[in-house]
Amino acid sequence: MMRYGACNKLYRTCLLATKLSHTSSQVSPHTVTTLLSSVNPEFQGHNVSNSKNSFLSRRVYMSSVSLGSLAAKEQEGHQKGIEFQLLRAVEDQHGGVVVNIDETMDTLVFASMLDVSLARWKEQGKKGVWIKLPIENSNLVAAAVKAGFRYHHAEPDYVMLVNWISNAPNTIPPNASHRVGIGAFVMNSNGELLVVQESNGRFSGKGIWKLPTGAVNEGEDICTAAIREVKEETGIDTEFVEVLAFRQSHQTFFQKSDLFFACLLQPYSFKIQRQASEIAAAQWMPIEDYVAQPFVRENELFDLLTKIWLSKVDEKYTGFSTILAKTSKSKKSYLYFNKKDAKSTPQELVQTRS
Repeated sequence: MMRYGACNKLYRTCLLATKLSHTSSQVSPHTVTTLLSSVNPEFQGHNVSNSKNSFLSRRVYMSSVSLGSLAAKEQEGHQKGIEFQLLRAVEDQHGGVVVNIDETMDTLVFASMLDVSLARWKEQGKKGVWIKLPIENSNLVAAAVKAGFRYHHAEPDYVMLVNWISNAPNTIPPNASHRVGIGAFVMNSNGELLVVQESNGRFSGKGIWKLPTGAVNEGEDICTAAIREVKEETGIDTEFVEVLAFRQSHQTFFQKSDLFFACLLQPYSFKIQRQASEIAAAQWMPIEDYVAQPFVRENELFDLLTKIWLSKVDEKYTGFSTILAKTSKSKKSYLYFNKKDAKSTPQELVQTRS
């Protein structure tokens, strides 16, 4: 009984034979028959012609496979020693399957295997079908879309497609909806604030002194991102203290929503080395000069953030500190909380529970 490799070879050979029989008038039926017989001896002696009723004139893959026709074809295949090949998949935790195409595949072979697989998964009551296509297999995208798949998300090296094949309500989760960014308040012992002027973006060339800001990388914690961004833009080493506040906005970067965390950091180096590629200038600026900027005073959001920070400087405000805790999957994750009214420090809380 032919499986994976042999069946794949049969598909490819049939495709090649079909192409030869339809595109070259000099290729005899005997040559095509010999080609097919090299894969399956059953084709020996088969009279292959170029007529419309020929075996090779039919589409090699099934454009639509009903559950009844699938069962019939599988039964016929068993009798002939051939088993239809399904795409390899693993079950997810929500009643669906995930297919990871990790080898080069012919488009028509993939389309045929996908049709048969979808029919089987429907028969089994599966819900969502995910297909991860590496960039090397981008030739398969059109066939998947034709079979009912749509884009879900993409990364630099792959695209993820999904198809809801159940009659139940669609519960496929949307792609990530938010981008996360940070801004850093860093003040030295002289009461000066670390500020920068950007060489790119909407603040470029406007003489505006602003906080170091940046996006949080994939898999990066907010507190770690704040430390990294300050180091990259100014060369200053810092320690994370707390999140002072955060804001949410919508329809920003590629129509995604945005979360911005204003963080307080404590410096332990003071010599500025600006990032030449993104930062036009950087300095330690007196607080009163920063607050006096029209940009800060006239922008309600920045004005509020500055007032919150100044309240923290005057010890009249408490933000969100971090505590490293284990999740239900035993992974460590930072919890941000206001410890003002807590009876214990974060470390004491952990020790009390252990």
